[in-house]
Amino acid sequence: MITPVSNVARAFAGVVGDAFAARTEPRFVLVLSGGPTARACYEELATSDAIDWSLVDVFMGDERVVDPDDDDANQRLVREALLDRVGPVGSFTPMPTVGPVTDCVADYQRTMSRLLAGPGIDLIHLGLGPDGHVASLFPGAPTLQAAPHELVAATSDPNGRNPHPRLTLTLPAINAARLVVFTVAGAAKAGALADVRRGADLPASRVHACRTVWLVDDAAAGSDP
Repeated sequence: MITPVSNVARAFAGVVGDAFAARTEPRFVLVLSGGPTARACYEELATSDAIDWSLVDVFMGDERVVDPDDDDANQRLVREALLDRVGPVGSFTPMPTVGPVTDCVADYQRTMSRLLAGPGIDLIHLGLGPDGHVASLFPGAPTLQAAPHELVAATSDPNGRNPHPRLTLTLPAINAARLVVFTVAGAAKAGALADVRRGADLPASRVHACRTVWLVDDAAAGSDP
């Protein structure tokens, strides 16, 4: 469902608040992303009074293999834009990035396996790259073919557009969520969004969670209906 909105960040905060209120379990599992649009969304979300953050368990959907405090670390963005502003949350489990990458993948694979075997994922937040990538699933990357049991993968952009090696949730993990929320803002995303709408085989087109919502501003919507 593609929903045109005037303010993507405000709409995102509203969707998260509604999902929290409608949760079927005592706790709420939230998987977050990175990027400038995500930062705006989390800063807005931090002002919401609709969420009891002590009941929220936060995880990451992808991460660059950099130090946790690096300027490019998604977990640093999440801490600065959201967690440090709302006070203690139920838990925060970032992707590990220190040590051998294979160990980091295995660690978060165990985390995701326990999560999906238990409470599941209530909401995953995703952005849309100008090339159609989501999380760190890039066009042409072998991680798009992950087997059902492969929930976390190490990857890099085979097209060279996005720097840093990455860790990412795979499509089997993303598509297991109860709700996926895409936030798409700015004219730079208009081409990718138009391609998704036309059914092009991009990573974003392969996201089919139980429910998927696209929050799109006018600039990203472009001239498409």
